[in-house]
Amino acid sequence: MVDSGQRQRRRRSPVISPVLRPMLWSALMSAVASAVLAAPAYAEPGVPVTVPDTGSRPALTAPLQLPGGAPPAAAPGSVGVTATTGASALETQILAAEARVGELGTRLLELEQQRVEAEAQLRTAERDLEFARAALTQAQQHADQAAAEAIKVDAALPPGGFAADLRHLDMLRRVNLGERVEGATGPAAGGLARARTDEQVSAQAHLAAESRLKGVQEQYAATQKALRDEEAKLLKLREENAAQLVELARQQERAEQQLGIGSGESANGMTAHPTALAAVEYARKQLGDKYVWATEGPDTFDCSGLMWAAYRSAGYYQLPRISRDQYRATQSRTVPRSALLPGDLLFFASGSSWTSIHHVGMYIGGGKMIHAPNSREVVKISTPSWSRLYAATRVVGAVPAPSASP
Repeated sequence: MVDSGQRQRRRRSPVISPVLRPMLWSALMSAVASAVLAAPAYAEPGVPVTVPDTGSRPALTAPLQLPGGAPPAAAPGSVGVTATTGASALETQILAAEARVGELGTRLLELEQQRVEAEAQLRTAERDLEFARAALTQAQQHADQAAAEAIKVDAALPPGGFAADLRHLDMLRRVNLGERVEGATGPAAGGLARARTDEQVSAQAHLAAESRLKGVQEQYAATQKALRDEEAKLLKLREENAAQLVELARQQERAEQQLGIGSGESANGMTAHPTALAAVEYARKQLGDKYVWATEGPDTFDCSGLMWAAYRSAGYYQLPRISRDQYRATQSRTVPRSALLPGDLLFFASGSSWTSIHHVGMYIGGGKMIHAPNSREVVKISTPSWSRLYAATRVVGAVPAPSASP
């Protein structure tokens, strides 16, 4: 037999001496505490892709290094300075005037939509008021007829019954005068009271619609005047400095081309959606068409009208009409400058808020965009003003590029 003491498993000698265990445990706890204190309990938030309600965006704290040594891309809301270093006072004046004209034009387009909505609301209120007044007239005639018939019937009643019915006739008379009467539950009295209330509500709605339309019309007229004044100032500024502006335009073009190096070079194996390509094709067909404010084709366009018409022609109807709204509708699909694809929208602003967006163009590849610049030019292809780019967004998601044949 094997002795029971031999069947017991022999204990292993401890790896760490009992004398050193307290010291090592204390050192371990100190290291853990140091690590917790050194690392914050939160991570620095990235640049958001949604638009805050105030229209503002946080400033980018550090430049973003793009792959392939491309120039850093600005986050939405980080509008760069002018491309030429130490821009002249004239160039600064021109850029500021162009931004004011663009912003006023966008604001006027918004007011135009509000005016159309206010006019439609007023027409609806007028119809409702007309209907309510007709219903009130009918209810009043019905009440008068009920009163006349009641008098004829009550003439044959005994004294007691006639006296009781006179009370109902008096209630009907008071309702007819617009007085509030408790217990007036008769069909004629109730119908007249409801018709009178409906007429009062409709009259108030009509008055509110008139007031809204008047306010929008006043804002529209003031904004239109301000826009014409700014356009006249810009035209005068250009005419007085025509020769100098030619050289500035050349310098700006060279600087913007340098800034655009690397744009659209890294799409990560993706290609533009067929809808986006169809929108680009439509926009190309409009080359040479005149710029006319607040138009979206077929032969004249403003900047956002061209984008709106291009995507609608491709079967995409979710893009709003105004440039600022177009940005807000696509801001969840912001793309870096290095990953631009044909059909992406390029938004330009005068400040760090989406509310200062005043121009939009469509990227077509090769560092170029197609757009309707202003009333002095036509729809054309040009180098984007990368220094004033607010953000680039994708209307329709990209699709995987077809693999190359072996």
